[in-house]
Amino acid sequence: MLQGGGYAEAVTTRTPDPQLMVAARAAFAKYGYQDSTVERIAAEAGLSRVTLHRRGVSKELLLGWLVEEGTAAYRAALWPALTGGEDARTRLEEALRALCGVAEEHAAVLNALRSASDEVFHDDGEEALTRTEFTEPLERLLRDGMADGSLRVTDPAETATVLFNLVGSSYLHLRGGHHWPSERTTEAVLDVALNGVTP
Repeated sequence: MLQGGGYAEAVTTRTPDPQLMVAARAAFAKYGYQDSTVERIAAEAGLSRVTLHRRGVSKELLLGWLVEEGTAAYRAALWPALTGGEDARTRLEEALRALCGVAEEHAAVLNALRSASDEVFHDDGEEALTRTEFTEPLERLLRDGMADGSLRVTDPAETATVLFNLVGSSYLHLRGGHHWPSERTTEAVLDVALNGVTP
């Protein structure tokens, strides 16, 4: 399901190894993606580089596993907002809070992707939007808000792309670059994001 580079390899040909995923997450957090070598990942796992090589494990494969894990967590976190009974604005706020929570939980991998390439988040094309896998839940909530009058939106697909990137990227930057606490970051980012779509 993931596109580009070694990401597709991870989801089509291999079963994730939890020990190696923990090691890769630790290496990415410590060294960033570019400087996380197979040797460093192996050391985090208490294994040799040769062992990983024999198992056919690459840095790209490990990142692919972690991306899939994060994507599944994102879907699960947004599900209550999609199925709730409140108005769309309330459910959108719940979804964006969940997005911040998933960004916090998977910050090491997300920051690794930002330092390498964020192609995993984009569709192909000249004016590529964020992949619908990530924006479709937000788009659905925006359309619900248009219908019940609780949200002001003209193009739900484009606004969903803006919201996903605005909230996710701003959250990661303020947490990592400014060292703001999680709660302060969530409230500040959501205040700006929700005011942009509230009538």
